[in-house]
Amino acid sequence: MLLPRRMAVLGVCFGALLLSSGLACGPGRGFGKRRHPKKLAPLAYKQFIPNVAEKTLGASGRYEGKISRNSERFKELTPNYNPDIIFKDEENTGADRLMTQRCKDKLNALAISVMNQWPGVKLRVTEGWDEDGHHSEESLHYEGRAVDITTSDRDRSKYGMLARLAVEAGFDWVYYESKAHIHCSVKAENSVAAKSGGCFPGTALVNLEQGGTKLVKDLSPGDRVLAADAEGQLLYSEFLTFLDQEESPIHKLFYVIETRQPQTRLLLTAAHLLFVAPPQNHSQPQSIYASRVQPGQRVYVLGQGGQTLLQAAVHSVSLQEEASGAYAPLTAQGTILINQVLASCYAVIEEHSWAHWAFAPFRVAHAFLAMLYPSSISSPLLFPATAPDESPSGVHWYSRLLYNIGHWVLDSEMMHPLGMAS
Repeated sequence: MLLPRRMAVLGVCFGALLLSSGLACGPGRGFGKRRHPKKLAPLAYKQFIPNVAEKTLGASGRYEGKISRNSERFKELTPNYNPDIIFKDEENTGADRLMTQRCKDKLNALAISVMNQWPGVKLRVTEGWDEDGHHSEESLHYEGRAVDITTSDRDRSKYGMLARLAVEAGFDWVYYESKAHIHCSVKAENSVAAKSGGCFPGTALVNLEQGGTKLVKDLSPGDRVLAADAEGQLLYSEFLTFLDQEESPIHKLFYVIETRQPQTRLLLTAAHLLFVAPPQNHSQPQSIYASRVQPGQRVYVLGQGGQTLLQAAVHSVSLQEEASGAYAPLTAQGTILINQVLASCYAVIEEHSWAHWAFAPFRVAHAFLAMLYPSSISSPLLFPATAPDESPSGVHWYSRLLYNIGHWVLDSEMMHPLGMAS
């Protein structure tokens, strides 16, 4: 029986949101690159972008709790020693230099924009991570996710444009809060809202049907790689495309998941879904973010002989920056063995089956076009042709289309009374 029209529309929007939120690994606010430069308009005093409350999904997301120096979460903060940024550091403790990696990335990008916009002028941070309780309750400053900024010359006539540059640099919420500074914040590293996608480094290895292994960055449409079905049975599944690819020397922060018996080492971004053995009284594996994997949990690894999957306890979880690029491969099965560890092809939505359902139209279209173009492993619609010596970079056009749909849905859902920040 056909779904009612409203349910069908909701289903399309939900699928679009799943896709749009999880297809990119690269930094930045959107998908692909701007083709033509646009004239930047300064923000008006008291204006904020996006036009929603700071701690909502459409902006920087909910407050997750204060970080102190002796808390477990303190490891989430990283110092920023960028010489192109001036840190006021009133407390003389270096606290203003501490921030999340996402905040650091956006701040460093903004510093370059400031120098390009005003030669001889630098970005100045007046407030960063707050460990002394100087801000309002549930301020994102307590998590290292917010900074207050000015220009080094403290020319207030520049602050409207500074706010616009912060938007362009990719901050998740920018507020021309005061005549004395601009307030900027970012999504949490481990929140669903923060995930710009799930990827593996280019040096990760996959197992091929014809034998041997291949670097994930070298995969081509039509390659058949080792994967697993819903019952955990190994099979070879066709590699369809990269949902996103950022070539070396792009720097990305990866979670390193290691086991000892057998010994494996898998690198993947925080948003990527990894399968872990279920708790007691559950029969199905769970799909969770790489950022939530804990030592002692059991992941699925390739057994000796390569015929079955075994459960292996996670020995350690750490962070590592790599410059070998970032790649998000998609297989027809929706799963893939990477460095002999079973992972999902999906990210952002912490439920593999939902994400796989959302990709059903893509798989159907791929199968149909494969029938129309049986002599080609790369149909002209799903896999646009490129020159032999070119490697397509960025997000697949289908993903960009769905991003635009998902962004429109989010914008329409987020129009509600707004809250202030800081």
